[in-house]
Amino acid sequence: MKTLLVLLASILFCGTAFAASPPSINNDDSCDVSVSPAATLLLPYFEVDVSGTSGQTTIFTVTNVTHSPQIAHVTLWTDYGYPVLTFNLYLTGYDVQAINLADVLVRGVVAPPSGTTSATMPGQFSLAGNPNLGTPLDCAHNPGLLPQGLVIAIRTALTTGSFSLISCSGIRGTHANAIGYATVDVVAACTDRTPSDPLYYTNDLLFDNVLIGDYQQIGPHPAGELASTFDAGGNPMVHIRAVPEGGGAGSNVDTALPYTFYDRYTPAARRTFDRRQPLPSTFASRFIQGGPAGFRTNLTIWRESSGSGSCTDAKFSAGLPVLDVIRFDEHENTFALSYNCTCLAPPVYLPATSSTSSSASTYPPVGGADVGGWFYLNLNNGGSTTYSVTRYIGGVPESTNSRTNLTPDGSTGAIGPRPSQNWVTVTMFGNLGANHLTAELDAASLGNGCSPAAFITTFSTPAGPAGGIFVCPPGTTMTNGTTIQCTGTNVNPIP
Repeated sequence: MKTLLVLLASILFCGTAFAASPPSINNDDSCDVSVSPAATLLLPYFEVDVSGTSGQTTIFTVTNVTHSPQIAHVTLWTDYGYPVLTFNLYLTGYDVQAINLADVLVRGVVAPPSGTTSATMPGQFSLAGNPNLGTPLDCAHNPGLLPQGLVIAIRTALTTGSFSLISCSGIRGTHANAIGYATVDVVAACTDRTPSDPLYYTNDLLFDNVLIGDYQQIGPHPAGELASTFDAGGNPMVHIRAVPEGGGAGSNVDTALPYTFYDRYTPAARRTFDRRQPLPSTFASRFIQGGPAGFRTNLTIWRESSGSGSCTDAKFSAGLPVLDVIRFDEHENTFALSYNCTCLAPPVYLPATSSTSSSASTYPPVGGADVGGWFYLNLNNGGSTTYSVTRYIGGVPESTNSRTNLTPDGSTGAIGPRPSQNWVTVTMFGNLGANHLTAELDAASLGNGCSPAAFITTFSTPAGPAGGIFVCPPGTTMTNGTTIQCTGTNVNPIP
C-alpha cells in the first residue's frame, strides 16, 4: 500500500509535463525545479562596478550539504552567453563558501585570502575523501590570486565584449559595469574546462545533488531606474537537479528527461549526457508600477542562447526574440507584443541575461490609469537547430513537433523541436520614508522544462498554464457529468 501511494504521488507531481516523466517512484525525479540540493546552480544575473567606486557587486554563496567533500566548478558567462572564466571551489563536508565577484573582477582574488583548496582542514563531521573525486592534488593549487593580465582581459570581455585571450569580439554588449551570469556544477576534478568543452561531460561533470546556493545583488541599478533606487536584493540561485542522480564522471546513464539544461553543449551522440533538469519557457509575474514615488518592479531574465558556445554563437545571442509578452492591468485590459499582431509595442529582443524595469520600453506600455497587474511571458526564442529532444513530446514524434514562429528577419519557418529555456526573477521595491523596501522572488512558471512549446497567443490559443483547463484523468468526468470539453489527460505517454 505504501509503495502504491508513493507511485501515485510521483504521477501527480509530474502531471503537468506532457513529455514522459522519469520512470521512477522517486519524488525527486521530476521536471519541476525547486529549491532543493542540486547538481548545478544557476546565478541568472550578476553586475559588478569594475571601477570600484559605487560598491555595486554580486555576492553568491555555495554550500555542500553532505559530509563528503565536493568540488564546485564556477563558470562566468557574458550576457551573450559566452564563457570567459572558470575557477574551482573545493568544499569539505558541510562546507560553505561565499564569493564576492568584485573580489574576482576588480581585485583578482577568488576567495580571500588564499582560495579554496584540498589542503583546507576538514571539520569534525567531514569525511576525508569522496570516491567520485580525482586525486586531491588536482585541487591543491587552486589559485587564490588571479594573474593581473587575465583579470584585465576578463573584465574587458565583460564590459566591452572584446576578449583578447582568443581574439574574439562581440561576445557581449558594451556597458560600464561587468554583466553576465554564472553556473556552478559539481565536478570530479579541478580543471579549467568550461561547459562548452565536450571533454567537460566525459571527464569532469558529476551528477550528485549536493549543492545549495543563494545570491545578493548589492547596490543594484536596473535599466530605467535611478542608481539609489534600493540598497540590495537577494534570492536563492536556480537549483537544477540531475535526474537520475549519482555515478562517476562520464557515467553513460539514461534519463527520461526529453532534453537537459546543457543540451546544446553535450556530445551529439549523447545529448542528455548531463541529466540536468531543463528550465521552463513561460512565466507569470506580478508588477507594481507606481512611479518614482511608489513601488516599482524590476524583471531579471535569463535565457538560453543558441549554438554550441563559440564566439560566433555569442554574437547571435545579442538579441534573442521573445515570442509573446502580455501585460494585464487590474481591470483585465491587455497590452501586448507578439509576432502575430499589430500591437502597442514592437517585438522584443533580449540577450542571454538582462535586468530591466517593468516600465522600460522592453515591455508593452500601460494604456490606462492602473499601476498594477501581471505579465504573461512566453520567452521561447523560437527554437534553434542546435537544440535537441530525444523523446517524443505529447506523443508526437520530435520531427513534427516544431512550432512555426517568425524569425528575427521576419520569415516564417520551424526552427527546432523544443522551446528555449528561461528563468525570471522579480524584484519589487519602493521607499517608505528613509527606508528602502525590497522583495525578490522567482516568477511563477506556467509549465516546466518538459512542457511542449506554447503557441503564440490568439483567441483560439489563449495564454495559460501548460496543463490548460478542463483536463480529465481517465475514468473521470467534469462536474456537469460529461467529458466533451476535456482537452486531455494528466497521464504522461511513455515513448
